[in-house]
Parts: sequence; C-alpha cells; structure tokens
Amino acid sequence: MNSNESITTDTGLELVNPLERLKEEVASLKKMVEKADDQKGCTLLEKYDEEDAKANAQRRMLSLANEQEGRQRAFAEEMKTVQDKVLDMSKVKLEMENELKRLHDELESKKAEAAKLKQKFEIDATIPHREVKFTGPHLYEGVDNYRSIRGVFAISQTPTLLLTGGQAVIAFEDETVASQILKLAKCSVACEQTVLTVKPKRICLNPTVLFEIHLEVPKNELKVTDIPAVTSEERTKTSLELSFCRASTGGGEVERVEYDATDGSAVITFLHTGVAENLVQRGKYNVNLNKQVAVKVEPIYKYKLLQFQTFCGTSKRTVLIDDIEDDEDVEDLLDYLEIHFQKPSNYGGEIECIKYIPGQKAQQAFFQLNSTAPQK
Repeated sequence: MNSNESITTDTGLELVNPLERLKEEVASLKKMVEKADDQKGCTLLEKYDEEDAKANAQRRMLSLANEQEGRQRAFAEEMKTVQDKVLDMSKVKLEMENELKRLHDELESKKAEAAKLKQKFEIDATIPHREVKFTGPHLYEGVDNYRSIRGVFAISQTPTLLLTGGQAVIAFEDETVASQILKLAKCSVACEQTVLTVKPKRICLNPTVLFEIHLEVPKNELKVTDIPAVTSEERTKTSLELSFCRASTGGGEVERVEYDATDGSAVITFLHTGVAENLVQRGKYNVNLNKQVAVKVEPIYKYKLLQFQTFCGTSKRTVLIDDIEDDEDVEDLLDYLEIHFQKPSNYGGEIECIKYIPGQKAQQAFFQLNSTAPQK
C-alpha cells in the first residue's frame, strides 16, 4: 500500500495517512519559523537603527552640551569684560567729575582773585582841565607826520615774590645789615613767653620782562572785511576801487587796492589822508559787487615789539624770614621781629619796612625796580 494513499472505512469516513499529515505540519512549522526569522531580522534591524539613532542623539546632546558650556564661558568672559569696562568708565567719570569740580573751584578762585586785583589796581584819577592853543604840527626830520599816527609804549613788569603763611620780609636801610643777617643760619627772636627760631633767607625775585610796543595807524589806509566771493579776484578789486573812489558816498581817490580772496579782506590805500579816518567811523560801507553789499571797514594797526628784555634778580636790602610759628598776635609778633632785627647786637640795623603773612594766608609782594623795599 502506498504511504500517500488514504484509507476508506466501512462507515464511509476517509482516514488521512499520518505521515502525510506530519509533512503538512512540518511545512507549516517551517513557514512559521521562516516568518519568525523574518520578524526577528526586522526586529534586529529596527533595534540597530534605534541604537544608531540613540548614539547619534547622545553625540548630538553631548555636542550641544559642550557648545552650551562654551557659550556660557564666552558669555561669562564677555560679561566680566563689560563689567570691567563699566568699572573703568565709572572711575574715569569720577575722576573727570573731581577734575571738573577742581577746575570749577579754581576758576571761581581765579575770578575772585581777579576781582580783588581789579578793585585793588583800579585807578580813578581826575585830570585837571588845561587850555591848549594849537599852533601847528611839529615835524620831525625823516618822518611823514601827515600819513600816520605813531605811538611808543614802554611796558615794564613789576618784580614780585609770593609770600606764604609764616613768612615775613624785612627791608633794611643799609644793605650791609641785610648781608650780615643772611650769613646767620637761624635767629632766636625773644617774645613775651617764648623764643621763636626763624631762618633768614635771600630773596630771589620772579623773572620779569621789559619791552616797547611801537604802534602805527596809517591815516590813508583802511581794512575791509566780510567781502563775499561773488566775482573773480580782478573784478572784485576793480569793484572795490570804483566803490571807494566815489566822493558822493564819502570815498576819495584810491591809490591802490590789495585784495586777499582767501579770507575775503582787502586793504584800501587812498591818495590823501582824511578819507580813511571818516570811513572807519561809520564801521560799514556799501560796495557794488553785482549788487549792493555792506562790508566792514576798520583802521589798520601795525605793531612792532622792540627792546624786549627779560631779567631776574635779588634784593640787596631785603631779607626773607621763614619758619615763623604763628603763636603770637600779629601786631605783637611784628613788634618782636622789628625789635630783634633793629638791635646791632643781633647784627641788625635800621628797618625801612617790614611785612608779615600769618599762617594759612598768602600775599604777593611787589618790588620797585629802583628800590628793594617790598610794596603790598
């Protein structure tokens, strides 16, 4: 009997061969195994893909963490730099505010000092009236007195010395006495209840200058400014000459015109005197430069600095007394100093004048050129 054949029973049921059935089951199991293998492979591939994605995500997260840390460090460094700059700017601002306050205080001090000096040296003098009879100009040989006004001003600076608190100056009548006092290293001045030890010093005056200013004002010349550059240089010169030669507007015959186009100014020289003098009193003059233009007219001042001398020196009859302790009344202290330095036993002599500056004060002493005594 063939193994693949089926068996039919008397009841009519067909019995399947067991071997055949086993083969079918084996085939079914094989398919199931293959299917399971396929699913396992897909699962492994998905697992590998997920692990790769996880590794990539971890690397990305690590990279982002490192980048964040780097940026935080850079931000912290930049913040520190900005804070340092802000601190430096705050220090600079504070220094500038202090400097501004110092300059403002110095300016106020200078203003107060200038007001005091102005009040001190302001001169109010009444010049007596005197009748003057004009007989004619006095002519000097080689000098054209009609075409210019000349003046010579001698300027001399008064020698000065700044006296501070605890200092005095004593001017003796005899310079020999001052020379003897200067040879002493120190002097002991007897007061009512104490003895002051002071130091005599030679006076070195601040440098001074002496010079002359020669001033000349031409009578036939004037300066013109505020000239607009609306035409060419030659045409402007011609227009200026034509405008200033009109007698109807106060002009006169023009000798020459010197025009400077860079600053819009000109020098007009008239043939005769008097014209420029009358025009400068107006201050303005109308010239025709394609249209009427008001220009400024003013006199010409020519300066020369001559005989300039600078010198410094010492006072032969005046002695500086330093290191004076301010323990006594000012008037009493002056009396003690004067009594001490007048005694021949202290190498002193007759005193012409004496000045003392108390502590915390300062004063400028002025010396005449022909005298060594200080002037307040």
